Amino acid sequence: MGLSSALNTSLNGMSLNETSIDVIGNNLANAGTNGFKASEALFATQLARTLSVGSGPTATNGGTNPRQIGLGASVSSIVKDFTQGSITNSTSPSDMAIQGDGFFIVRTPTGDAYTRNGSFTLSAKTQDPLTGQTIQSRLQTAQGYLLQGYGIDSEFNLVETKLVDLEIPLGELNVAQQTRNISVGGALYPSGDLATQGALITSDALTNTSGGSAAVDPITAATLLTSVFADGSASPLFTAGQTLTFSGSKGGRTQMPQSLVVAAATTMQDLLTLMDETLGIQSGTGIPNDPNSGGQPGVSVTAGGQIQLVGNQGLLNDLGVATGDLLQDGVAVPLTFTQAQTANGESAVTDFIVYDSLGEEVAVKMTAVLASRTTNSTTFQYFLESADDSDSDVALANGTITFDSNGKVIAGGTGSFSIDRNSTAAASPMQLTADFSGISGLSSQTAGSRLLLNAQDGSGPGTLTGYSIDESGMITGAFDNGVIRTLGQVVLTRFSNNQGLLEAGDSTFREGVNSGPPLRGKPGTFGIGTVRSGAIELSNTDIGQNLVDLIVASTNYRGNARVISSVQQLIDELLVLGR
Repeated sequence: MGLSSALNTSLNGMSLNETSIDVIGNNLANAGTNGFKASEALFATQLARTLSVGSGPTATNGGTNPRQIGLGASVSSIVKDFTQGSITNSTSPSDMAIQGDGFFIVRTPTGDAYTRNGSFTLSAKTQDPLTGQTIQSRLQTAQGYLLQGYGIDSEFNLVETKLVDLEIPLGELNVAQQTRNISVGGALYPSGDLATQGALITSDALTNTSGGSAAVDPITAATLLTSVFADGSASPLFTAGQTLTFSGSKGGRTQMPQSLVVAAATTMQDLLTLMDETLGIQSGTGIPNDPNSGGQPGVSVTAGGQIQLVGNQGLLNDLGVATGDLLQDGVAVPLTFTQAQTANGESAVTDFIVYDSLGEEVAVKMTAVLASRTTNSTTFQYFLESADDSDSDVALANGTITFDSNGKVIAGGTGSFSIDRNSTAAASPMQLTADFSGISGLSSQTAGSRLLLNAQDGSGPGTLTGYSIDESGMITGAFDNGVIRTLGQVVLTRFSNNQGLLEAGDSTFREGVNSGPPLRGKPGTFGIGTVRSGAIELSNTDIGQNLVDLIVASTNYRGNARVISSVQQLIDELLVLGR
């Protein structure tokens, strides 16, 4: 009985050490596998054969202990070492290492799996054969498993309601950034000529009577264009069905022409509005109502039947209208304009570009005019215009900037205006905030006044050229127009019992019955660990320790084999006795 038991026990011991050698061999085989976690085989004793249970102590005897012979051992568990492996730098921004206890979530053909191997690459752009939709480059493992995380919506806002494949469409994604803020700088000359008047231009006197006189029957704003005549003329100046085009000049620059189709119901007021909006005249800006200026800026009809244009103050706002500036089907309208007064006042102008939501350039002009001066302050009035505004009126806004005696802005340091883009597919209106605090109220007569755009936060269309991943797993894309956008966020998971996970091959694990459910979260939260981009977690196999363990297991194996050999010799002796 004893020899037979020893044979079985030693055979069991050999089997256990074979298992230990298997585990050690797997550890050493994966010493170069990124993210690998080493294992250790733990043994426990099996049942024992009890020869005597012993006896308790008495008054005359101290008692005896039980006598038992063990019947070998068994593998109690194979425990994985989930401690952090060494982290080394890599040359790829898509490689990631987890510092902590979390796992990457990857989508496989059979469901979600979890891995510590952060060696990811970008897949090729493809097309879904079922839906026909374009699938952009996605982060994937070497086996093609897709990294999961939070995606973004059309406005690049993170969507945290579900996990999606993380996409980084290099060279494919295009964005533009609408201008929302501008900063204007420069210096304005506070001792220049004060602006006291704008341009005053009048036309020939007109009548609404064929062959009549403007002195007797002058036109009004309500007169139909087809009923407008020059003094003594029997032919109307304007004909229904034809197109009027008006340009004019402002500050020596020709304005963008605008047109009006003459219809039977078109009135003189429609022409006045066309001229006013083409020239960008801004009313209610404080020009004195002196007898020479004709009152507030704008285009109107005088009591004597003349078209009158009153411009804004400032040399650079001076208006000009020549006979050829008003055309009817490309032919100059025989109407003479006379300039009775020119604009005056120290002024500066600058042109700059802003961008709408589609990245289209929108030209804006800003003019500043010296409006008033006291012993302690100087006030400049500014005018903003844009020929790219969808409305026919190029005027956008106006306001004032006041400087103290040291040239610092003390009022009007910020302003806001909007640009309509209804004629395009861009978002409309564009709302912009202007910072004028960078303008100085100090300048010399030699330097004069000057304005310039210091900065604006918009940009034209740009293509995704690079990306980075921070510790929180946030993927940020860099576009060649300087725009930075969020592309997604890596999501990690952890388990209450990592030892309960099931290995699924390809350096992945799956949820086990004793692992607990996956607890998902952003890197850096709930003790889930952080992400280090451009790095890889190496295997945590301790080669030296495993080689020592291999020696011990081999020695144990040989020892059990020697027991079997010894039992064999004893059995041979018994057989000899029977001869």
